[in-house]
Amino acid sequence: MTDSTIAVLDIDGTLIDSNYQNALAWYRALRSVGETCPVWRLHRLIGMGGDQVVSAVGGEDLECRVGDRAREQQGKEVDALLDEMAPLPGARDLLTAIKERGHRLVLASSAKKRHVDVFLDKLDARGLADAWTTVDDVEASKPAPDLLQVALKKLGAPSDAASVMVGDSVWDIEAAKKAGMPAIALRSGGFGTDELRKAGAIAIYDTPGDVAKALDDTPLA
Repeated sequence: MTDSTIAVLDIDGTLIDSNYQNALAWYRALRSVGETCPVWRLHRLIGMGGDQVVSAVGGEDLECRVGDRAREQQGKEVDALLDEMAPLPGARDLLTAIKERGHRLVLASSAKKRHVDVFLDKLDARGLADAWTTVDDVEASKPAPDLLQVALKKLGAPSDAASVMVGDSVWDIEAAKKAGMPAIALRSGGFGTDELRKAGAIAIYDTPGDVAKALDDTPLA
């Protein structure tokens, strides 16, 4: 098992269909503190750590004024939308296929613990994943590589361990590149094929199920 590859999978937007709900949650949260940002612009930031979204929207001044309040409210808005978030097609099939090939599996998320717990249950993944992360595990969020490095540490693996990331946003791919991991991308996050390829994705698929079917063509063969 020590020679196996470590699969580091993003959860939001990669395994769970949640990106557009997250964008709407940010829209409502910012409206609650007196700021309006078009939802399409917010969608472009989903996959970036929540600690960076407010400053990306309105700079450090907005972050200083409303950042903490907006993040707290965004969490509450997500709470209200959890029932509308469902596993993407073939999500659990991908987890099972990875484990059947003898690889180790970490679900890497910077979401709040209460949300990750719900997603793990929706995926029935607790018995499949070797470890998972939450926002409490990392200080610098994507596109910084810290979350992926923490994912490896969860397994006691060195930073140069054989690993591959599966994500759905350019922020995932950029984080993987900085961590020295090849990255497989899904279009389920709403980013274009050209964007994902330019960010450095080694392969691009529509759904987790598509990755599961093509696993033998990836570093997770």
